[in-house]
Amino acid sequence: MRTYSGVVYPAQTDAMGHMTVQYYVAAFDQAMWHLVHALGYRPEWQTERGEGWADVRHDVTFSKELRVGGLFWVESSVVAIGKTSLSTRHRLFDPGGELSSTDDVKSVYFDLNGRKALPLPEQIRMSANDRLTDARG
Repeated sequence: MRTYSGVVYPAQTDAMGHMTVQYYVAAFDQAMWHLVHALGYRPEWQTERGEGWADVRHDVTFSKELRVGGLFWVESSVVAIGKTSLSTRHRLFDPGGELSSTDDVKSVYFDLNGRKALPLPEQIRMSANDRLTDARG
């Protein structure tokens, strides 16, 4: 599913005129929040329940540079479901639909006060299972 859209601003580029790594990761991070929201997580759970997410792994691959003014979008999918975690894939595309970058992320559902992993809520687990895709895709 499409989870984020953006444009590359001059301040987001490096000395070579390409979007800097930190902004790719920022786009992937925002995409993740849209994905977990679509799965049933609500941001107010951070204060109401003291529950949130902690990323424990990012594996980013770059395949095509983005330049100033370039539009892009991110598509996200669930590739694995653990007892306390989701493994997701976020793919960033340029306006022509060419893949620019991929981020494979493992995120743990987290007790923000106790600082420990929690089992995924059943609603999120069921919704994630409905969206589960082949990890090779």
